[in-house]
Amino acid sequence: MRVCVISGSPKGDNSITYQTVLYLQKKYPDVIFDTLHVGQKIRQYEKDMTEALVAIRSAEVLLFCYPVYTFIAPSQLHRFIELMKASGVDLSGKYAAQITTSKHFYDTTAHKYIEENCHDMGIKYVGGLSADMDDLLTESGRADVTTFWDMVTWKVSCDIYEPVPKRTVNPVAPYEKSIQPASKKSGNEAVIVANLAEGDTSLANMIADFQAAYPYESRVVNLVEYPFMGGCLGCFNCAVTGKCIYKDKFDEFLRQEIQSKTCIIYAFTISDHSMGSRMKMYDDRQFCNGHRTVTMGMPFGYIINGDYDNESNLQLIVEGRAQVGGNFLTKVATDKKGIIDLANTMEYALEHKVQQPAMFLGVGGMKIFRDLIYIMRGMMKADHEFYKAHGFYDFPQKQKGTILKMQLVGLIINNKKIQKKMGNKMTEGMLMPYKKVIEEA
Repeated sequence: MRVCVISGSPKGDNSITYQTVLYLQKKYPDVIFDTLHVGQKIRQYEKDMTEALVAIRSAEVLLFCYPVYTFIAPSQLHRFIELMKASGVDLSGKYAAQITTSKHFYDTTAHKYIEENCHDMGIKYVGGLSADMDDLLTESGRADVTTFWDMVTWKVSCDIYEPVPKRTVNPVAPYEKSIQPASKKSGNEAVIVANLAEGDTSLANMIADFQAAYPYESRVVNLVEYPFMGGCLGCFNCAVTGKCIYKDKFDEFLRQEIQSKTCIIYAFTISDHSMGSRMKMYDDRQFCNGHRTVTMGMPFGYIINGDYDNESNLQLIVEGRAQVGGNFLTKVATDKKGIIDLANTMEYALEHKVQQPAMFLGVGGMKIFRDLIYIMRGMMKADHEFYKAHGFYDFPQKQKGTILKMQLVGLIINNKKIQKKMGNKMTEGMLMPYKKVIEEA
């Protein structure tokens, strides 16, 4: 079997994720592994895809290998997938699998992103392995790798793969400007962070209508025009210094021109089931702030051009992104009414300082970060100080009073004589604090 490894890490051979591939090469000498370090050499492939297409055409199985960056794959891999699709290469009948490493922060959305794009290209998707960064160093982790690869090999031999979901295609008509500009009030300037390519008139018109409907001033930052030197390198230089290793001054621009505003609107046209590689580069480069939720409390909104209703994974990313960051998601606008509703809801959120508690997507995500930063606090000093200052270290084992109460409740519940005597008094006791709050309301 011939496998083309599409390695999305910008670190190339030095990628921790790629070490799992090297392990497979040792364990399965009969399998031919051809590696494309697309994350490291993306500039080269933007100029010439010939070498990559030869390796891809020669392979029976494509193995996507990458670290999870900001809910999905690194921007460099996003860009390579764009190039694969643009090349017109026929990949129908080939198989694909994926290996990722992460701390399991939204690895599900990253895997689904690759799966969806495989379906687009007619590739038979056979599954993925999501490993912790240290798993290969453990016996159980190595066992997981071989179990996974044996299953991939078996599925390919039996032609077993994930079915392509049936979707109702909803053609999206070009958006035309139709909202007359309203008079503007002072304050609450919005920044619109847009992935606005030349010729994308629908998105440009949607942004213009939002600016007309929004009762305050707004300013567009077009990421297509920003002189990025490249995508995040995962070098962790910023973890120590707070400064990005690139010299394009994006970290300063981000903090001064975007994160200093009262609210942020993200605007993009759906591309390859995501926000496009350019906006993904922006997301990844925000790692100059580490794991610090520096825009916490700031309301977010989205202007999205495309069939958003059919993009359940992208919807999950948009919702999770806001909840993890502690941002009130005002509205995702996809049409004229949505744009008007977004403008009005953003005005209300700013004037009333609306914040809402996170649900599972935010609570679960932040608990992963909490444990990660506490363990790595010796290196991630800025993150550690931020988490301490904001009370993010809410470890349950430190709530000794609650633990003792629950032990007492457990003793009562397990004693049938006490239970019989108390009857409904336990429920009444649990409700007493709530009754007091309601009486004092």
